[in-house]
Amino acid sequence: MRYLIFLLLFTVLSASGQEIALTFDDAPRNDTQLFSGQERSKKLIENLKKAQVPDALFFVVTGQINKQNHTRLNDYIAAGFHLANHSHSHWSADRTDTEKYLADIAKADSILQKFENFIPLFRYPYLHEGKTRETRDPIRNYLDKHGYNNGYVTIDNYDWYMDHLLQRALKEGKQVNYEILKDLYINTLWQAITFYDDIALKTLGRSPKHVLLLHENDLAALFIADLVKYIRAQSWKIISPQEAYTDPIASTIPDVLFNNQGRVAAIAKSEGWKIKDLILDSEDEKYLDDLFESKKVFR
Repeated sequence: MRYLIFLLLFTVLSASGQEIALTFDDAPRNDTQLFSGQERSKKLIENLKKAQVPDALFFVVTGQINKQNHTRLNDYIAAGFHLANHSHSHWSADRTDTEKYLADIAKADSILQKFENFIPLFRYPYLHEGKTRETRDPIRNYLDKHGYNNGYVTIDNYDWYMDHLLQRALKEGKQVNYEILKDLYINTLWQAITFYDDIALKTLGRSPKHVLLLHENDLAALFIADLVKYIRAQSWKIISPQEAYTDPIASTIPDVLFNNQGRVAAIAKSEGWKIKDLILDSEDEKYLDDLFESKKVFR
């Protein structure tokens, strides 16, 4: 009986008090069917502030910076948020010559060093860290030598494809049911959060300080405050990315080539999990096509 009580208590404690940080890839993104880049950044900042998010981290593709959206990056900084390195050209480490890839990181670094609130974190585009150890290890060594840490994620998802479906519908002149879209966005992301947290609990025996992968897109601008409200309603805490990257898994670097689902999945793979069990159903374009069709998001 005492053992059962202890087990139940451990289960409750291990499944409560979870923490998560918000990070946004591919900033600054271009104008879309719904918002100009400037409008999107303004709305995103307003909603992050409305939701009282303590900090957010924007991973910048410096090749996308021009005179107009240079100002947008400074707007994020003025709001108290931070910038990090997402390369200059957004190339995949799986498909790019290593020396060329490293030069691209360096080019982005030379640009980002001029911004206040820049943090030396590098997030691999597509989360691709190299298909072979011969590719992977020189990049890791380069980052370490130049004072960079890996801006890993723990929660992967296809928010980028959901935004793609929105943009396509708008381009085709379809009507959008934004309430249904909001619910799908929140529910799909929450499923991703709980999916990877469950893997962490089974693998690590605890819930780490999570890092949520998002993109600087229209869906985030529209619904980030609603998403944060929902996450908090599940008794989770929103923390800063800087705090999230103090978790012990930041220095737990598994010797695997399966890294494109994030750090938690990579650790699980190193402990013998099958890849099929580390990818959520909604991380699939056909799945999302069918889901959006069944929910009649667009008409």
